[in-house]
Amino acid sequence: MKLKNTSVCLLAGWMLMACSGGGYEKTSNGIIVNVEQQQPTDVRKVKVEVMGEKLIHVSATPEKNFSKAESLIIVPQKDKTDFSVEESGDAVSVKTSEVCAIVSKATGEVRFTDASGNLILAEDEKGRSFKPIEVQGPKAYTVRQVFQSPDDEAFYGLGQHQADEFNYKGKNEELFQYNTKVSVPFIVSNKNYGILWDSYSLCRFGDPRDYAQLSTVFKLYDKEGKEGALTGTYVPSQKSTAETLVRREDSVYFEHLKSEDLSKVVNLPEGFPFMGSQVTYEGEIEPMESGRFRFILYYAGYMKVYIDGELVVPERWRTAWNPNSYKFAVDLKAGKRVPLKIEWIPDGYVSYCGLRALSPVSAEEQNKQSWWGEMQNEIDYYFVYGEDMDEVISGYRALTGKSQIMPKWAMGYWQSRERYKTQEEILDALKEFRKRQIPIDNIVLDWSYWPENAWGSHEFDKARFPDPKGMVDSIHALNAKMMISVWPKFYMTTEHYKEFDEKGWMYQQAVKDSIRDWIGPGYIGSFYDAYAEGARKLFWKQMEDHLYPLGIDAWWMDASEPNVRDCTDLAYRKALCGPTALGPSDQYFNAYALMNAEAIYDGQRAVDNDKRVFLLTRSGFAGLQRYSTATWSGDIATRWEDMKAQISAGLNFAVSGIPYWTMDIGGFCVEKRYEDGQKEFNKTGKENADYKEWRELNTRWYQFGAFCPLFRAHGQYPFREVWNIAPEGHPAYSSIVYYTKLRYTMMPYIYSLAGMTYFDDYTIMRPLVMDFTADTKVNNISDQFMFGPALMAAPVYEYGARTREVYFPATCGWYDFYTGKYMAGGQQLKVDAPYERMPLYVREGAIVPYGPEMQYSDEKPAEEITLYVYAGKDGEFTLYEDEGVNYNYEKGQYATIPFTYNDAEGTLTIGDRAGEFPGMLKERTFNVVKVSKDKPQPFDAKAKGVTVKYDGKQQSVSIS
Repeated sequence: MKLKNTSVCLLAGWMLMACSGGGYEKTSNGIIVNVEQQQPTDVRKVKVEVMGEKLIHVSATPEKNFSKAESLIIVPQKDKTDFSVEESGDAVSVKTSEVCAIVSKATGEVRFTDASGNLILAEDEKGRSFKPIEVQGPKAYTVRQVFQSPDDEAFYGLGQHQADEFNYKGKNEELFQYNTKVSVPFIVSNKNYGILWDSYSLCRFGDPRDYAQLSTVFKLYDKEGKEGALTGTYVPSQKSTAETLVRREDSVYFEHLKSEDLSKVVNLPEGFPFMGSQVTYEGEIEPMESGRFRFILYYAGYMKVYIDGELVVPERWRTAWNPNSYKFAVDLKAGKRVPLKIEWIPDGYVSYCGLRALSPVSAEEQNKQSWWGEMQNEIDYYFVYGEDMDEVISGYRALTGKSQIMPKWAMGYWQSRERYKTQEEILDALKEFRKRQIPIDNIVLDWSYWPENAWGSHEFDKARFPDPKGMVDSIHALNAKMMISVWPKFYMTTEHYKEFDEKGWMYQQAVKDSIRDWIGPGYIGSFYDAYAEGARKLFWKQMEDHLYPLGIDAWWMDASEPNVRDCTDLAYRKALCGPTALGPSDQYFNAYALMNAEAIYDGQRAVDNDKRVFLLTRSGFAGLQRYSTATWSGDIATRWEDMKAQISAGLNFAVSGIPYWTMDIGGFCVEKRYEDGQKEFNKTGKENADYKEWRELNTRWYQFGAFCPLFRAHGQYPFREVWNIAPEGHPAYSSIVYYTKLRYTMMPYIYSLAGMTYFDDYTIMRPLVMDFTADTKVNNISDQFMFGPALMAAPVYEYGARTREVYFPATCGWYDFYTGKYMAGGQQLKVDAPYERMPLYVREGAIVPYGPEMQYSDEKPAEEITLYVYAGKDGEFTLYEDEGVNYNYEKGQYATIPFTYNDAEGTLTIGDRAGEFPGMLKERTFNVVKVSKDKPQPFDAKAKGVTVKYDGKQQSVSIS
């Protein structure tokens, strides 16, 4: 009997050893765990590497060895972190002083705890998968990694997307680059950790499935009740001689051009005149199962969607050549037929639409944290822990690179339009700002300053720009800076194209297929391969030879997705931008903008390391901040819903770790009714209904834009200069000028925030959840935000609205910026929002420095700073100053002055100045204005308070 039991114990022990895999080995910075494979696509090795006290790198592979490919997003880590390795039963742990990564030897699954053993995050059981994929020779895997997620978790980040989604808990987002869509594979949890997914291919957060055609998810019935399709009705414009077309549609999928014929949209009826037409798709859908169905609407022109008689998508619009996606969900029951109706006005000769769906998954599965990558060598992610969301973002920047301090002038106002067509136009616009005494620092020259047939030559059309150097010099003489548009695109007839091509550094598919662009008769060209190191150096060299000697201050890197051709399907997009120097574009699909930014940043710093680099790019990726690069949200529409979507887009982009973001104030692509309203006003001087709305839309957008990291207006006609929007004396004009001037008086505050992005890894534009994480009511508030630690902005994004709901986060009280009135936190109120003012509030305990009125950012030194102190709580703020234009701050040449407010004592302490830099003010005056519950003080830059003469030595002053 004892022998029998011994045999059973031995067998059980052998089985345990087999299940436990092949053990582990310690490395210089972590461990490698060997896992027993059951199938060739099961995980074989899991590697855990310590990157910092709170930073852990996890890799998993089915292969014998890990990939040796270097990360494109991770910078070399200089410091070694002490760690220990412990083994206990099935688990082997890697511990730092702050976190612990615990790996199961049997499954390779990883979980993370804090130093006290509290669980932070765990991979899901059997949540890892590998599927072989081969593209153009190279072999890799399509991978998925799932993590457990508690019900009260919330996720933010992923870049900037346009469906106006904010908290990604339980939601799906496809990660690829496109005009208005910027994908960054990093999320931050309200549980104070982040995951950086190191993949450059098409990825998906949430459901790993692609949206399916309606006919695979539902039974379709046309409007006559016949099964198998919906009814499509195409009604031509009244001006057309074409007849109405009615046909059965087994899908609503008209989302891209045919790759074999780029003049036609897939599945649409050929020859039908879409301009001015009205199209309806209708019938019934019958679900094959019950649950929540998730839809994605792809739209250009005007669209509405009704399901079961309910308007589930109110009217949305995008210009015909630049469609957008919008997501929504509907609960449906299996076997119950419900009406579906889609109303579409294409609003273009070539236009696009589509509606696809995902069948239901369980709420438990949908609410997990899931990452999917189309083509990766292995699963590769970084776990980032912090005491708060700021520290998580700091960890992200420790991995991917510090954010540079932008030039001080970049914090001022940027004027742009599509486009200044002559040297005279751009100079006249700038002169008008100076004449009207409206502050401005930067003016922008958009595309097509080159000869029509010479895109990529970096030469100016002499007929329109006879003296480029003189133009730039004149801009500088007017105390402004100039940014110029530079695309990674080259016509094949240019010498620059030929220089790239002879080295094998041009993408060939567009030339092979003779794709002609939209300029003049249409020209053939392509984009350079930014993944090739030599190509990046050549790209900068061409700019250095032709543009840099002109004295240009900033670089506008347009179409950096890269967007070789609009409106193609993903497969053809990959063909157009590959293969790359590193491998197939399937694997290197999303990081082009990062590589392109590296070219200019490294190039300019090598030429002149004393001049700060500024780049503005239409796309972005993890690590972009290290190249002194900002992103704007692309060619968005002039719609109220687009304005609102920019709030959530900008906030999620900020949480993605890249602090500098902007947008086209007013929207880029203009509805025809606004254009017509401008033309009617030009002829008659009368403001029709549409033009009245246009002015209000721009006013509200400017109000919002003044509290973004970068303050910039741009767009198509009508022109965007304030006097072209409305005349002096009009409330639109008055409001825009008010906020522009306010931006400049806030410069000491704003530039201090810029300094914090470098020294403290700070985030300027902040969702409320960053500062009020404990208040769960803020988890889904996407239309309010903090601008630095003090100011809460609540943009108005509905036409005609003169009030709006505002939530005041708990844990502190709030002051109305304009009146000084106090209100308690933890409540939602309907507040006034008059035409000329955006609701703006100041946090209790805030200290906000304001400087003099200025016409440009360095017009005068801030010899007197007005300090507004908002009583009710203790507070602190540090004023940061440096030369504003060079990299001496990296050498320690900067100064800080700390302010500390003691509420109980009613004293403000201005601390000792630390540091110095050339040109620093040795003495200055502080004008201290206190705002309290019993003494409300409206904001007034000229208000008189307690005067403090400051010479760099600590002083305390009573302001009670």
